[in-house]
Order: sequence, then C-alpha cells, then structure tokens
Amino acid sequence: MNKCLARHLLVTCLALILCILIFELTALDMQIQQLLYNQGSHQWWWDKQEFWARLLFYDGIKVVLLVFFLSLLLMFVVSFIKHAIKPLRPGLLIVMLSMLSVPATVGLLKATTNMACPVNLLQFGGKVEHVPLFSAYPADKRPAAPQKCFPAGHASGGFSLLALIFLMPTDRARQWAIVGALSLGWLMGGYKMLIGDHFLSHTLVSMLLSWGICCLNAALVYRFYPAPTNLWKLPESKSIQNDAPPLPANSYQA
Repeated sequence: MNKCLARHLLVTCLALILCILIFELTALDMQIQQLLYNQGSHQWWWDKQEFWARLLFYDGIKVVLLVFFLSLLLMFVVSFIKHAIKPLRPGLLIVMLSMLSVPATVGLLKATTNMACPVNLLQFGGKVEHVPLFSAYPADKRPAAPQKCFPAGHASGGFSLLALIFLMPTDRARQWAIVGALSLGWLMGGYKMLIGDHFLSHTLVSMLLSWGICCLNAALVYRFYPAPTNLWKLPESKSIQNDAPPLPANSYQA
C-alpha cells in the first residue's frame, strides 16, 4: 500500500476510536440533541414532514448524487474511446467505488449496531431506552424491532465524495473537493440531526468511516494503475516543465 494512504488510514482509525470513546464516555450526544428539541411542544427544531426541506435536503440530494454517479460512469466508459480522458480513469474508479461502498458499508453497520435514533428515545417522546454502542438493552426493555440509526447513512452519500481528491488535478482543486464533500455531508447530516434522526456522533463516525473507505478504494485501484509519486501534488514530468497542459494527479502512462 502507498505510504501516504497507509498514514491516512492509521490516523483515521485512531480518530475513529477516539471519537467513539469520547461519545461513549460522555453525555455530549444527548446534551447537544436536547438543544434541538423543544420539551414543551415536543417538537424538533425542524419538522420532518416539511415538504421543501425534505425535497431539498433529503430526496433532492439523493437524485443529484445518482445523476452525478451516472455521469462519472459515462465518463469512465468514454475513457476507453477518448484517449484525452484516459488519465482520469483511476480517479473515476476510486470515486465510483466510494460512492457505492461507503453507503453500503454504513448501511451494513446500521443494520448490526442496533442503536436507536433520538426521535425514538424515551427522552424525546419515543418508546426506546437509550443504551451506549457497546451495551445491550435490558431484557425487559428490548425494542420490538431492530434499531438502525448508527452510523448516519444519509450523510455518508455526501462524505463519499471525499474520494474526488483522487480525481482532481491540482492542490487547489483538491481543496475545493474536500470543502465541497464535507459541506455536503454535514448539510445532509445536520438536517437529520435537526429532525431528530441522528446524534452528532453518528455523523462524525460516518465522516471518518467514509474517508477511510475512500483511502482503501484508492489503495485497491492503485494496485492496478500506477499511483502518483505524491498523491497530493502533481507528479514531476517533462510535459509540465514544457508548459504543456498538466495531467491529473492520478494520471498514468498507457
């Protein structure tokens, strides 16, 4: 594995462990969520049934991500025909793999962690007892159906776009990709917090998981395509020195 990717994976794993420990050992999640819930009216800061908010921050974003994925897929197919975009192929693969594997992995975890959403908890008018991630429900208080709330699935779609840094050709473009992916992920995750569907820790864990999975996908793709000498900067080449149009950071020679 590329040393740069290995370092990012190690740091991400450590950050993930630290994040889980902090929220397991403190009441931070509950304290933040209580600020978003009106105990008097039993209403969340944002109404889940509000049409335009749901269209913009939930259903609409899903459609945009689907269209974007199909556009990348089309570009990947065209790369076998148009030599000019052939250098983009590794980056396109990494982004598409991430857009598929990140939500799938988070969805699998949601189905196994058995953690309830805030809106379903007793503290917020629900019927489920709140238990930490590594604790079991009391025998007499087990929910009737499995709880599928941790990590945050909706936000993972936005965070999967962190993989765009492997497609971008310059440091500035990579910076914009990071800002855009994080902004989208937190917009999606923040909306779900405001309607009572997730705690802060759910979105933070999804963000860290997403970046780790993006790095794993990059490591996989770079087993079949030459990885850039430096993943975060343009590789040295005569074409750049001769003022020819620069190749993407994930470019390779046929």
